[in-house]
Amino acid sequence: MIFIENEGITNPSINLALEEYALRNFNPNQDYLLFYVNEPSIIIGRNQNTLEEINHEYVKQKNIHVIRRISGGGAVYHDFGNLNFSFITNHDIKSLNNFKKFTAPVIKVLKNLGLDSALKGRNDIQVAEKKISGTAQFSTGKRMVSHGTLLLKTDLTEVANALNVKMGKIESKGHKSVRSRVANISEFLEKQLSIDEFRTLLLEGLYEESEPFEKYHLTPEEWKAVHQLREEKYETWDWNYGRSPKFNIQNSKRFTIGEIDLRIFVEKGYIKEVKIFGDFFGKESVENLEKLLEGIRYEKEDISEILENINVKEYFGEIEKTEFVDLVYGGNEEE
Repeated sequence: MIFIENEGITNPSINLALEEYALRNFNPNQDYLLFYVNEPSIIIGRNQNTLEEINHEYVKQKNIHVIRRISGGGAVYHDFGNLNFSFITNHDIKSLNNFKKFTAPVIKVLKNLGLDSALKGRNDIQVAEKKISGTAQFSTGKRMVSHGTLLLKTDLTEVANALNVKMGKIESKGHKSVRSRVANISEFLEKQLSIDEFRTLLLEGLYEESEPFEKYHLTPEEWKAVHQLREEKYETWDWNYGRSPKFNIQNSKRFTIGEIDLRIFVEKGYIKEVKIFGDFFGKESVENLEKLLEGIRYEKEDISEILENINVKEYFGEIEKTEFVDLVYGGNEEE
């Protein structure tokens, strides 16, 4: 097995691009292992509705990356206390969805550290009924990647904040995350470890499970290709948000002027249809607003921009434009 050196990069869009590039372009006769640590980020499953998984306002405020990965499963939070591992191997129908095969050597290392760890459910590693790792897989048909997270010292408060969705009612065809009781590995260790110490111990433990590792450093040309993939895919709104499945949103709120009830249909991240209901009194027909909003990206900035020169009081009465924008995008949840 060859260990890919990611050169200490912590940008999630680069690391995910590196992972996919290695999967599709490296020697098909070799197995590879990749470790990486990401700065604060939410990694969305391939088939998920991004807006249904994140607290968008909090994510923007904290500058947390939101990146979609190529594998399925649920949304996960990464930070500097979380170590990610990735096995890249030939596609094998017996290995696909066989999470036990790829987690077994990791679990052995954790046991050597004194953790009574085991694979529970479909794809989670647990200690004392608490989830400390989640795994996922993706196959091209010829090659496959089996990757996962290891929570060493992750800020679990941020996990709750970043993944606490503050939206109205969403009816989506996306694969929704199932929140599990999570814990950090450090909670179960007698001797505390830094993320680098943990990475070294894990790598040494995995050495024992196979032939000696060979370290591989990408060439400048390969890094150029990785960055190109990052720019063309992992840094784009279309990949991270626009690939979300079709979904319907119902946002409603009672103001002093009456209730405004919005029904919004979004497809591939764009507003396809809007219907505005309520018991408010306005001079202008809300159909004009509905038509104005159709066709734009379902992003708060885009909604604000399209309404920049619109006096919403003519449609609803005495409410502020920011209140209406917040309703369109944020729903009726209290901050």
